[in-house]
Amino acid sequence: MIEASVLVVAKAPVAGLAKTRLAASVGDATAADIAAAALLDTLDAVAATPVTARVVAFTGDLDQAHRADEIRSRLADFVVIEQRGADFAARLANAHADTAAATSGLPVVQVGMDTPQVSAELLGRCATGLATADAVLGMARDGGWWVLGVTDAAAAECLRDVPMSAPDTGELTLKALQHSGLGVKLVDELTDVDTIDDVAAVRAACPPGSLFRRATEEAGI
Repeated sequence: MIEASVLVVAKAPVAGLAKTRLAASVGDATAADIAAAALLDTLDAVAATPVTARVVAFTGDLDQAHRADEIRSRLADFVVIEQRGADFAARLANAHADTAAATSGLPVVQVGMDTPQVSAELLGRCATGLATADAVLGMARDGGWWVLGVTDAAAAECLRDVPMSAPDTGELTLKALQHSGLGVKLVDELTDVDTIDDVAAVRAACPPGSLFRRATEEAGI
């Protein structure tokens, strides 16, 4: 068992609010269903990761979400905390702090819900990487990042000054961590799902039983 917590930062996949850039191509309902599938695949991978604790920082109205019953059932295996903060950067920093508070200060490995191809093996490598580094960071191919692990949740405070959802978010995050004096280990780069152009690459990286794979194939993408 790895002495760490894996944190998933997620929002309810509600039609019209989820995956809006993808929805521009496939419609609100289909985009929300794909987002729900991606979230469930991510939760399954985290549940299979041999770590001490598993946490979801959640926001949004789950009652209005696609696949609400499936998501609610899966969340029963996680510590669920509410996101808080005026913007996304603040919500990320606060989620790290709140996860540490809920797990007696364990190191935190944080992911989102846009990389359904992530595996328990990869998440485990991210967590074990914190044994020899202050932080682990996995870049996304769009210029952002998909995973951030820190041995001390206070290290995530530097995210408050990083512009999110920008072409250089990953680079700026790396610089912010290093400027804080942290030793950073880079891990695998992944493609995250933002637009219809991302779907094929992510689906190809998903295992055969993936809900994301099935949802996107059924949508004809």
